[in-house]
Amino acid sequence: MNTIPITPVAAIVERCQTLFDDLDFSAVKAWKAAVPGRKAIGYMPVYVPRELIHAAGMLAVGILGGGDSLEVIQGDAYYQSYICRIPRSTIELGLTGRLDCLDGMLFPSICDVIRNLSGMWQILFKDKYVKYVDVPQNYQDSVGGTFYIQEMEVVREDLGRLRGKPITDAELNDSIRVYNDNRAAVRELYAYRAAKPWQAPTAEVYLLLRAGMVLPPEDHTVLVREYIAATDRVPRPKRDNARVVINGSFCEQPPLGLIKSIEMSGCYIVDDDFMLVTRWLLDEVPADANPLDELSKAFLHRSASTAAKYETTREEKGVFLMKQVKTGAAEGVIFAAPSFCDPALLERPMLQDVLGKHGIPYTAFKYAENTGQMAPIREQAGTFADSIKLWSAA
Repeated sequence: MNTIPITPVAAIVERCQTLFDDLDFSAVKAWKAAVPGRKAIGYMPVYVPRELIHAAGMLAVGILGGGDSLEVIQGDAYYQSYICRIPRSTIELGLTGRLDCLDGMLFPSICDVIRNLSGMWQILFKDKYVKYVDVPQNYQDSVGGTFYIQEMEVVREDLGRLRGKPITDAELNDSIRVYNDNRAAVRELYAYRAAKPWQAPTAEVYLLLRAGMVLPPEDHTVLVREYIAATDRVPRPKRDNARVVINGSFCEQPPLGLIKSIEMSGCYIVDDDFMLVTRWLLDEVPADANPLDELSKAFLHRSASTAAKYETTREEKGVFLMKQVKTGAAEGVIFAAPSFCDPALLERPMLQDVLGKHGIPYTAFKYAENTGQMAPIREQAGTFADSIKLWSAA
């Protein structure tokens, strides 16, 4: 009987797919079981300073709702229907025991819905550590920077108590180095995809990012670089697809089928805002100084722009998106935001206005993490890709 050998690329993608499909977080449970006493801290992955969790010897676990394979029953009882789906499915994960492996949860400052989810978590899971991580809206080091350092210090002290001893500056600097390397690997992956999107389909890139939500950062860094090397050894067909940037999917994640549908429609995704926690800080954080001070400066002055981050002036809107378009040599932008996502949907008209002034074509649609019908999205994206090619030819 003839068997088709599994290539290194296929093996890596299959591993990531298995981690993606596992709503019981078996990888997290295995990591904890390997060494008695280990702890894991969950977080909603727009941005939290994961270095603090790592420095405490704990595993940082990204919680992205239940996706399209979880039936939400109990979670619907806690939230109204006219908000995004991610809080309901996250509650469902908690109430069904799937998140029992977590010893705590961090809820970053994204929007009022996530703020309320942090309060709900405190009520429902009284035996777990819960913290709403606020971030500055003033970008002066002496004001917003001081506030953010104090906020991180609270988390640092809390996690130190949870593990039984304080977290030292040396431990934090070691963790900053680990995450510097991880962010560098992800930047390498994004640069490789932008240069050769046919060699690194976004459906695969996305699965790689998702794997980083449950793996130790050291393991994830190795996995990302193994993927880049493996896929570069196997030539794939290059097509005349439209190069696009995805915007608006920074919190509730799109179904994997949606990403595949966009790619099958004739689009190469060359940049996006999926799981920004992996790319929020844009360069290396100094790891030989005061760690909280350096993390604060990186957040204030060298971080990604998104609807979930306060910007002080209207003129700043669109600058980061235009840089993504230029760097990725994109021909258009697809605005894909979750239904009822106030930050993304309120920012969209301002971004569209900037794109219009620069003559950058765009299209827009909404989704939910459990969206099942992809045909209309594929048709819309395909029409958009065709129109880009017609305009560019003209």
